[in-house]
Amino acid sequence: MARGEAFDWRRGGVIYQIYPLSFFDSNGDGVGDLDGIAAKLDYIAQLGVDGVWICPFYPSPMADFGYDVADYTDVDPLFGTLTGFRRLLDAAHGAGLKVVIDQVYAHTSERHPWFEESRATRDNPRADWYVWADPKPDGGPPNNWLSAFGGPAWTWDTRRAQYYLSSFLPSQPHLNFYNDHVRRALLEVADCWLDLGVDGFRLDVANYYFHDRDLRDNPANPTPSAPHRPFTYQRHLYDRSRPETHAFLAELRHRLNRRPGTLAVAEVFSESYIARPVEYTDGVDRLHTAYNFWFLEDRPLTGELVRDALAPWSEQPAWPSWSFSNHDVVRAVTRWGGPDADARFAKLLVSLLLCLRGTIFLYQGEELGLPQAEVPFDRLKDPEGIRNWPLSLGRDGSRTPMPWTAQAANAGFSEAEPWLPVDPRHAGLAVDLQEEAADSMLNHTRRMLALRRRSPALQTGDIAFLEARGPALAFERSRGEERLLCLFNLAAEPLEMAMEPARGGVVINLGLGGRLEDGRVLLPGHSALIVGVRREATPS
Repeated sequence: MARGEAFDWRRGGVIYQIYPLSFFDSNGDGVGDLDGIAAKLDYIAQLGVDGVWICPFYPSPMADFGYDVADYTDVDPLFGTLTGFRRLLDAAHGAGLKVVIDQVYAHTSERHPWFEESRATRDNPRADWYVWADPKPDGGPPNNWLSAFGGPAWTWDTRRAQYYLSSFLPSQPHLNFYNDHVRRALLEVADCWLDLGVDGFRLDVANYYFHDRDLRDNPANPTPSAPHRPFTYQRHLYDRSRPETHAFLAELRHRLNRRPGTLAVAEVFSESYIARPVEYTDGVDRLHTAYNFWFLEDRPLTGELVRDALAPWSEQPAWPSWSFSNHDVVRAVTRWGGPDADARFAKLLVSLLLCLRGTIFLYQGEELGLPQAEVPFDRLKDPEGIRNWPLSLGRDGSRTPMPWTAQAANAGFSEAEPWLPVDPRHAGLAVDLQEEAADSMLNHTRRMLALRRRSPALQTGDIAFLEARGPALAFERSRGEERLLCLFNLAAEPLEMAMEPARGGVVINLGLGGRLEDGRVLLPGHSALIVGVRREATPS
């Protein structure tokens, strides 16, 4: 069944995340670019996704690879031109794809003209556009806040003889959202891109906009999640997730409401995995949806993990978003499956992701089953990875180039040496090879996307979890007359589930070996099965 006109892509759609540095290089300089994205739009559209999210392409010194913005309304020459972006936008819309772009409002680059003026003196027109504070009497930072990338969240500036807040890199000074002019300038940035025709924004670290005005110390966290990262030793009560944020979000939502059908999705970097995203999306003056790091952190994949994430949202009017991988974390195939994870495990993951209730984000290469790339220390680019080595290799392993052609130089990503190396294992998973194999991960992903696209129950239906033991996961998706029982075996060993005879219905073969036999559901290791149902099943 084709998707109806009433479908709202913002609720239940699938958005394909593109990290432009590593997607496709069109001009032979070793770096991906906007024309490279345009050259691959047919591939993206044929996946069956609803839109793309493009990571930052703005002018930047690239200290944090585009998340240190030096100009909010232009394109860095590394990626192309503003005219080229307009061509890309038109071509994407022509292919039936929505375009979501990153907006990085919490901080700028230290090379942004706003900051260059702000740091010059204490009394210039932009002196209060950033968060400045005097040192303590002993010369130290004004409080104990820590940077997410390591070290204090304060950087000393000799020109003003003050510290400025830098919650990530020292070269990413934090904007002062208490300043009316700052908020107005950022809303004008939003208007600029919306007027150009983009379909929405992914708001980077959206809960970092405001800080505690009194600069109170954060309390200690007695159970740090990552002992090698001092950042996790604090409860971040005063440097993020402040209640003042909601008034700004309401102003931004008002801008979006002027353009019907546009989307604002928040990245919420918080230990409050459910409560905080709900807070940012609950109401007509908040954002449309938000995603968090529940499925992105290093924890085992279990039925309980999935139930604990999704079940609370069933009781909320707010709408969730989910992703298993992105440019900031270890790819899910490796994080959950280990170094020897196979194609069956990768197919299980994408099948599960595309059966979840919420808006789905699929990261480039996830449709190929790419494992985390191995990047030698001398090729690392990520400042976080370099700082935390050897306990963490950082984010580079999830950012290496897309493999397009197995036998071509650099797996077809570029004719030149890429900015990050191509993992040899990725060449064996290249698009051209998977296109030709009917049972490939790529074609499995296409089939799952097609299933979701024609299923109202999977797109926007309710979800009800059924009792399941051990590594089994069972839930029902339902909307109107359509009811689907989604069954997963998250372990490597086979298992069986009981099914009442009256529950028989259409079996959707996912190609993972699951089957119905004499009232039993038989699931090989790392497999799944979807069944059209009439009454409740009782997994055992």
